[in-house]
Amino acid sequence: MSNNLSTARCWIATGATLAGLAVITGAFAAHGMDKYVVEKFAEVHAKTIAGQEFAASWKYLQDFKTAAEYQMYHALGMIAVGLLALRGSRKSLKVAGWSFLIGVLLFSGSLYLLVLTGISKLGAITPIGGVAFIIGWVALLCASLAIKPETQNVKEDDATV
Repeated sequence: MSNNLSTARCWIATGATLAGLAVITGAFAAHGMDKYVVEKFAEVHAKTIAGQEFAASWKYLQDFKTAAEYQMYHALGMIAVGLLALRGSRKSLKVAGWSFLIGVLLFSGSLYLLVLTGISKLGAITPIGGVAFIIGWVALLCASLAIKPETQNVKEDDATV
């Protein structure tokens, strides 16, 4: 159980750290990036999204916010991995945790860097992170299906109907 506990703590701590950082990056996007992206992408042509044209600065600000949002979702996924690890170690839990972490680094990280640096080629990395996210959720599903229900010793006198 000691190994399960340390694994659980690791994923919960990693998830909590990434969730906190997602709040910080999301707040930065909401309150501190407007002027930066307007200056950074002033020379970039407007972007067409769903048939409508938007300033590049608006598009890249949305990308930064998407990175923070996906980081939060997957940080919560890592916390779920840690909580399930308390019930027992499974290879699928390790795959889920590592996939979420790799996904955050590649998906969110590439979007953060793309917006901060303007290097559009970083966008080619983003889908690889998205695939890692999908692998993580499938692995978490497999891990959850493999968990055996706990049996409880309940006395007849204590049982309520």
